[in-house]
Amino acid sequence: MTSKTLSGPAAIAALPRNRILGEFSLWSADLANMEADLRRIEPYADLHHIDVADARFTPGFLFFPDFVARIAKATAKPIHVHLMVEAEIVEEQTRQFIEAGADLISVHAENGEAGLRAIALAKKLGAEAGVVLRLETPVSAVRPFIDHVAFVTLLGTSIGVKGQSLSEKACDRLIEARSLLKQSGREDQVILAADGGIREQTVPLLRAVGAQTVVLGSLAFGDKNLGDRIAWLHGLESRVS
Repeated sequence: MTSKTLSGPAAIAALPRNRILGEFSLWSADLANMEADLRRIEPYADLHHIDVADARFTPGFLFFPDFVARIAKATAKPIHVHLMVEAEIVEEQTRQFIEAGADLISVHAENGEAGLRAIALAKKLGAEAGVVLRLETPVSAVRPFIDHVAFVTLLGTSIGVKGQSLSEKACDRLIEARSLLKQSGREDQVILAADGGIREQTVPLLRAVGAQTVVLGSLAFGDKNLGDRIAWLHGLESRVS
């Protein structure tokens, strides 16, 4: 069992801000050998990303509170749970996953007022909060959430489907989101994340326009020399001043 020195908002606040973060999607791990994969990535991950899907908001089912509880006992790194669920269950799911050990809960802007209530609940329960936008959702939909979150994540592919190419709109959407954060005065407090279509040729593009973390799937888990891959990632520079 691995114990955390920091959890919740303190763990998220302690994430490095002088380089791009490595956020590892456990959806791409070997689910039959999760403990082995966790040991392999532990020296390199800044945080773990766990997708949750209800088969209504997005295709298929992913993952459950019991799974997060097991992960939380095996890592000292923060756990970011991305709730891809309908508005009517987002608050209860927020509670269940925080109780299981999530440090950061991200809800979808498409959940509207229920999403805002879930963010308030997350903070009441001692976790940090974030907001996610589907690819087809206007970036302006993030406005009501900006003052209440530590992460803004933009999907660069259709939701809930692996193996897609990065949308040609993804970089422009990150630029727009960065502009909104600057207008709100929260550019230095909110981490801008890119999720979906993360490939060797796309990460430099995303980083150049201001992505501060990317959700790594096969790019990390499929690399035999993970140390070199993460050194490459950390060396990418942003062109955003």
